[in-house]
This record gives sequence, structure tokens and C-alpha cells, in this order.
Amino acid sequence: MESNIAIATREEVSVRSLSSMSLDEVVEIFLASQDVKPSSRALYKRTLRQYFSWMESRGYALKDATRVELLEYKAALLEEGKSTLTISSYITSLRKFYEWCEAVKLYPNIARAIHNPKRKQQFRKQPLQPSQATELLNYFHGKALRDFAIVNLLLRTGLRTIEVARADIGDITFKGGKRVLLVQGKGRDEKDNFVVLTDKAYQPIADYLATRKAAKEQEPLFPSESNNHQGGRLTTRAISHLVKEGLKGIGLDDKAYTAHSLRHTTAVNILRAGGSLETAQYTLRHANPSTTQIYTATFKEEQRLAHSGESLLDRLY
Repeated sequence: MESNIAIATREEVSVRSLSSMSLDEVVEIFLASQDVKPSSRALYKRTLRQYFSWMESRGYALKDATRVELLEYKAALLEEGKSTLTISSYITSLRKFYEWCEAVKLYPNIARAIHNPKRKQQFRKQPLQPSQATELLNYFHGKALRDFAIVNLLLRTGLRTIEVARADIGDITFKGGKRVLLVQGKGRDEKDNFVVLTDKAYQPIADYLATRKAAKEQEPLFPSESNNHQGGRLTTRAISHLVKEGLKGIGLDDKAYTAHSLRHTTAVNILRAGGSLETAQYTLRHANPSTTQIYTATFKEEQRLAHSGESLLDRLY
């Protein structure tokens, strides 16, 4: 005999069958209808549970919820001090859920006009000055070959930690006569992009791979060396911890400096070296140039201080 969920996930959903189900069952049907990645389904499930819990704590019935309750919920999230990015993910889940509820005639779409909080267009992580990047490389030079190769790669390509974790040995190849590393970017299912491996970016990797002569192409480029996960894929947390250790080692012990700071460093240093915004965009593989423009704030401030209009006036009077 088919379960309630199996019946309700068919093309036609009965309002009567939905209204007789538990909230958990309704959510499972909603999740099954979403053409998104498993990670997105997990996010929807987690954030919806938080919303239902908040409604229950206030004594609000879901069937009677209106735009007023949603706005109150949004305000509560802001008061808790959650980031605008986190709150946006909560609101997106609600919009998706209520859009579906309206389509199956369960609840009206009361989330249609609820907007995400405005996000200030700036980056929180600080980029390193060229001298600091050199100091960080020197800190890892002479330590484990793998660790030096990772930090060097991050600084010279702007890769995200997840992209480094996903890299396999066989992803190192050639395009147009240049050595590249194929990249599976954030939110992507395939390795459909690449970063250029200059000699300075590649040599530490080659030195490290020389110690793994029996390694196969499908193995992780940077495997774990921990006792519990020996040879397995290195986690993003482990990479972040590694970079943070180095940053602390050169005196940058502040929450503004993390592994993601190295991606910012790549972008800003491309501009410092005379590269264009477009070059930085291509290197960081941003689909939208407006994303790359966020990284220019530091560079513009440096230029403003170095070539101030106020200083020019002093030459005249």
C-alpha cells in the first residue's frame, strides 16, 4: 500500500490529503517537489523547522498566518543578530514554501512580498598586502610540502577552499598550451572552469606530488593526513584551519583574516599589479562583474590616499 507521501507527490495533489497530513509530511512533499540540490533541500528543511518552531512559541497557527507574522519573524531574526546572508536564506525558504503551498491550494502565498534584508556591498574579510602574502608563504616554506602547496595555490589563483578540496590529481591539464587546474566551482555539478597554474603556482604542487609516486589521477590533489581520515579528501574546515594557523603565525590573529582572505588578496593584488577589473573577474570566475567590484574597495581607498585631491591643492596655495 502506498504511503500518504507517495500519493501526494504525484502530479495532482489533493488538498484534502494534504490538509489531513502532519506538518512534517507536508514539508517532505514540498521538498520532494523542489528541483534543487540535496544541500538546498536540507537548508529548506532546517530553516522551515526554525520558522515553525518560532510560530509555535508565539502561539500562532500556521493556517492563520499572514504577512504581518512573517514581517514579525523577519524582525526577530534581525534582532537575534543573524547576518543578512543568513536571514536571506531563511526568507528564501519561506518564499519557496508558500509559493508551493499556494500552487497546491493549501495556504495563500503570504511570503510573496517579503524582501530579503539589504546587504551592504562590501567584504568583511581583509586582503593581505603583497608583503604580508610573501610573509605567509615564507611561514609555510620549509614546513610540510602539501601545506605550502595549498597556501601558495590559494594566493596565486583565488580558489575557494571547497574548490581546493574537490581538486583531483587528474584535474591538472593543459589548455591553449598553458597548464591549468580544472575547477568545480561553488554551486556547480561539473568541473567546467579552470585557473591557470603559472610556474610559481605549479612548482610546489609538483614537489609535493613527487612524494606520492604511486598516486592515481582520480585521487584527491591534497588528501588528508590525519589518522582518522588518512588518504581521504581534505575538508574545507581542515584547509581553513591550516590557513588560519599561518595567519596567526605572521601576526594576523583577527577574525577579519581567514582562508577566504586569500581569495580577496588575489583579486586586490591583481588590481595592485596593474590588472583590470575584467582580469580579476575572469580569475575569480565571477559570472557578474558587480560581484568583483566589491573587491575593489580596498584598492580604491589606497589610490584615494596615494593620489588625493587635497594634496594637489597644496601645490597651488
